[in-house]
Amino acid sequence: MQAPHTDAITADAAAIAPRDLAFLLLINVIWGFNIVASKVGVSEIPPVLFTGLRFFVLGLLLAPVLRVLRGQMRPLLTAALLSGALHFGLMFHGLSLADDVSTVAIATQLGVPFATLLSVWLLRERIGWRRKLGITLSFLGILVIGLDPRVVRYLDGLAFVVASTFIGALGLIIIKRLQDIRAIELQAWIATTSWPALFAISAVLESGQVAALQNASWRAWGAVLFTSLAASLVAHSGMYYLIRRYPVTSISPLTVLAPVFGILFGVTLLDDRLTARILIGGALTLAGVMIVARRGRRIADTST
Repeated sequence: MQAPHTDAITADAAAIAPRDLAFLLLINVIWGFNIVASKVGVSEIPPVLFTGLRFFVLGLLLAPVLRVLRGQMRPLLTAALLSGALHFGLMFHGLSLADDVSTVAIATQLGVPFATLLSVWLLRERIGWRRKLGITLSFLGILVIGLDPRVVRYLDGLAFVVASTFIGALGLIIIKRLQDIRAIELQAWIATTSWPALFAISAVLESGQVAALQNASWRAWGAVLFTSLAASLVAHSGMYYLIRRYPVTSISPLTVLAPVFGILFGVTLLDDRLTARILIGGALTLAGVMIVARRGRRIADTST
């Protein structure tokens, strides 16, 4: 059973031009390192404020591409708030509470099964037994991780991250209904909509913002720039570019490398400790995500 699956992934990778395959690898490295950079940032800057700064920088850069979509502004702004302020605000708050970035990197992958479940509920999509199995494995893996004695100490942080993936998946469902919008325009609206909301939430719920900004190290400010420029601008835009060039069945399975790099960077740079439960749970979650992604993308490809 294992060999055909591996062969399929190899065939998908072989179909991508070497230059684009290298770019896809870079995107996964960026997303993997982004978890570490964000952890450094939220360790010095309140997490909601940190998220607001990320989108403020991105919004300034992308302001020239903003364009009003007549008849679609209400769903666009709703999707932007869900995919931006709420999704990343909850994620970075959870990250600030977590001791390890490795578990966070794994939990962020739940966006794929959540999006599938929401498609069934809201879009009346039908799924087969393989994707049901993948969804079950994904959540079973997070359950195994959550029962680890080390993770129990920051279970609230993991819960915030899981909630953020649900909110992000809901935003994605709304985004799927938008028409005639480029990826860069979508990012511009997400950033422009998110930073005022996040700054307002930070003012109400957080404290010590001024002192944190005055005392923030170059590493914290570097984290703000990395999340804005590398993660959002380069990686997300690059992924949209690759998806336009190749079938998503060739691209999506390889994005599972992102949490693998996140775990690697967490262990080597932040001294994360991986227990047997975390490794087993992570393997179950990533296997389930890959099943859902491959089956879902294959159906999407054949229907277009």
